[in-house]
Amino acid sequence: MSGRVLVVDDNKVIRQLIRVNLELEGFEVVTAADGAECLDVVQRARPDVVTLDVMMPRLDGIRTAARLRADPRTRHIGIAIISACTQVEAEQGAAVGADAFLAKPFEPAELVRMVGALVRRAAAEDQTEDQTATASGS
Repeated sequence: MSGRVLVVDDNKVIRQLIRVNLELEGFEVVTAADGAECLDVVQRARPDVVTLDVMMPRLDGIRTAARLRADPRTRHIGIAIISACTQVEAEQGAAVGADAFLAKPFEPAELVRMVGALVRRAAAEDQTEDQTATASGS
């Protein structure tokens, strides 16, 4: 499985845990320590999927997800909330357009499955957009 993932968490140990598990499965991983850094890195890294913790300094995961969805350059990116989610946080995440949720602590296999599904969906959407562009351009 290939795909580019931006992992955003203020806890360095969690960031590394997610990174290692995804890299072992063939994903290309970049990281950011909070939502504000994520919004900067996302423009350079061009990820297929962003994983977001909810509780972070400067800009939390819910507000970061909302900003990613509001920007035409990043609105197509898959967003997964990985947090010790409460029902309220899950509902807030869904309201701003998060695609998936994974509660901490999580099973590494579950993380890989979720990210893989979001990467495959992003690839399918890219292919559909390419076909649409080709069809309208001919």
